Amino acid sequence: MADKSPRQHMSKKAGKSLKEKRADKAAKANAKAKTEIPLPTKKR
Repeated sequence: MADKSPRQHMSKKAGKSLKEKRADKAAKANAKAKTEIPLPTKKR
């Protein structure tokens, strides 16, 4: 029968932590908010 006990290297999650994901999301939101679209002006 196969050994089904968890391995040490499998318990570590690969990727970003929740804090890092939130920081990235906040940075994207701030960058998007700073980008202003100039309003079209009427030519006479």
